[in-house]
Amino acid sequence: MRMTTEYLADEIAGLYDDQSALPPYAEEMFNHFISLLDSGEIRAAENCNGEWRVNHWIKKGILLGFRLGKFQQACTESPFPYFDKHTFPLKTFSESDMVRIVPGGSSVRRGAYVAQGVIMMPPSYINVGAYVGRGTMVDSHALIGSCAQVGEKVHVSAAAQLGGVLEPIGALPVIIEDDVLIGGNCGIYEGTIVKRRAVLGAGVFITASTPVYDCVNETIIRKNENGSVVIPENAVVVAGTRSLGGAFAHAQNLGIYTPLIVKYRDNRTDARTALEESLR
Repeated sequence: MRMTTEYLADEIAGLYDDQSALPPYAEEMFNHFISLLDSGEIRAAENCNGEWRVNHWIKKGILLGFRLGKFQQACTESPFPYFDKHTFPLKTFSESDMVRIVPGGSSVRRGAYVAQGVIMMPPSYINVGAYVGRGTMVDSHALIGSCAQVGEKVHVSAAAQLGGVLEPIGALPVIIEDDVLIGGNCGIYEGTIVKRRAVLGAGVFITASTPVYDCVNETIIRKNENGSVVIPENAVVVAGTRSLGGAFAHAQNLGIYTPLIVKYRDNRTDARTALEESLR
């Protein structure tokens, strides 16, 4: 069955909204859909002239796959069997894909695009619908959540988490643009957009309800009309605190976590965050 992207989007949206029994052709259509995600021909979000456009039908297509899926053993060769829906097996790689997956328990789910030159350190995980660009490093214990979009030459440091959109259901995927450094133990969730060349220091957490204090420009960044917190290009963000209001909080000297933009990238920052090309 030959399907254009427009036809596929309309069919998936219709089947997703119709909660009755799925027609016989639904699984063939889903397999075509997931193969396009796998190859990067379709994406959960696209950059159109500098603005990100979310393709909401992609998430519907993934959720449709769970309705279609039958529970089964996913790996018969391993002494430690895995069980999942048959529609979402592990993604397979060959030497020609030029993706370095270091031994030790990393996994990529079917329907995730992983470009040439990506390095995965163990254990790390890339979920369905994610897009990971060339030369990106996914470090140990890092998660690229469902439909998260990661650009080229990004470093996702150890134990960093890029949230997904399937559970709990979120309307917007996390988007990380090119040349971004995500520090260790960071958590980026709920449709946050990190613009190119930004640096997030260790332990920075950002959600849609997190105000980001720009100490350089003396402004507060809150979620925009689309529901995304947007970290500016070249921003250097660290974990900080701010005082809590009220007499009790003041008496107890209480504060609350908040991310702070303390500078914008300069030559010194570039030198400290440069990717080591010899590792690639």
